[in-house]
Amino acid sequence: MADSSVLERAIRISEIFGPTIQGEGALVGKPTVFVRTGGCDYRCSWCDTLHAVDTEYRHDWKPMTAAEIFAQVEELSRGVPLTISLSGGNPAIQPLGGLIALGKAKGYEFALETQGSVVKDWFAELDVLTLSPKPPSSAMETDLALLDACVAAAGPSTRTALKFPVMDEADYAFAREISARYPQLPVYLQPVNHTPPPPDAEDAAIDLSGIMDRMRWLIDRAMSDRWYSATILPQLHVLIWGNLRGV
Repeated sequence: MADSSVLERAIRISEIFGPTIQGEGALVGKPTVFVRTGGCDYRCSWCDTLHAVDTEYRHDWKPMTAAEIFAQVEELSRGVPLTISLSGGNPAIQPLGGLIALGKAKGYEFALETQGSVVKDWFAELDVLTLSPKPPSSAMETDLALLDACVAAAGPSTRTALKFPVMDEADYAFAREISARYPQLPVYLQPVNHTPPPPDAEDAAIDLSGIMDRMRWLIDRAMSDRWYSATILPQLHVLIWGNLRGV
């Protein structure tokens, strides 16, 4: 169990919701409660969670202790342990070690997704760590030394995977290059949801035909390269709920 000082540290929360299913990556389809933190060190060009990223929305982020967050998770899950997905923004910039300790003590599992730009020792306490380095279409750059350090911090007890959003050929090449650096890690590819709405938009519509066109291209591209170790998935939650928040 974490000490009281860790449990009392404020964590910026954008939203907590669920249970629903995980829509992407290694745990796709798995029942999950999402804890979305506020704040990010990246500004991806096609970000679809600006309400948890841009400081314009910081007044909507609520400072909460680990105990307060976990109490809400327990209420949502009706006390039945399931997977808690830590997302953002970049959840790695928040002090989440105490929350993880609280939940693990009661049988909950933890999954976290981050771009790999911030390293935390509590990565080793996670059940699943998804590292999602952002490709050229994001207009962000990846620090490979930090990415290496994230993989090392997770260690052997955490199930670590790579996930790449792919917009075009340059993104695909980036995914191939980074994946070759970590041949021991499973790889997930997904087409970018390239028309995200403003954070306060009421219209949840998506460009379904555009996403499916990109999905078909991505499948054909990987098959032509015989990249059979990669798992190619759409963002399931986008196909089901569009761009609605809180699902």
